[in-house]
Amino acid sequence: MKLGAFSISLSVQDLNASKEFYEKLGFAVFAGDMEKYYLIMKNGNALVGLFQGMFDNNILTFNPGWDENAQKLGQFDDVREIQKKLKSGGVEIINPTDEKGSGPGSFVVVDPDGNAILIDQHV
Repeated sequence: MKLGAFSISLSVQDLNASKEFYEKLGFAVFAGDMEKYYLIMKNGNALVGLFQGMFDNNILTFNPGWDENAQKLGQFDDVREIQKKLKSGGVEIINPTDEKGSGPGSFVVVDPDGNAILIDQHV
């Protein structure tokens, strides 16, 4: 199963303070908008999303169809294929994407320890 680019999406209390902290770790702003209260920070292949006031907990995020530079991959497993495979394996799907659709879509699964995993396809 090809899940695409991986990042962690952090729920932060102060976007500017978090931005400054991750810059000290060598991350630079890759995408996002301070006025919309989110930034995507990048250091090499590592991606950290900083989100102020958007969700309660941190989320592991995979982007089918994208590499770590948000460039479309030539071949990838569509979000609907991934959802179907997980569902058939007994994994509970939260907020499922329309299996009859195409293009962008997303869903969430939760690991045994309560960590949310967002499968979020943008292409």
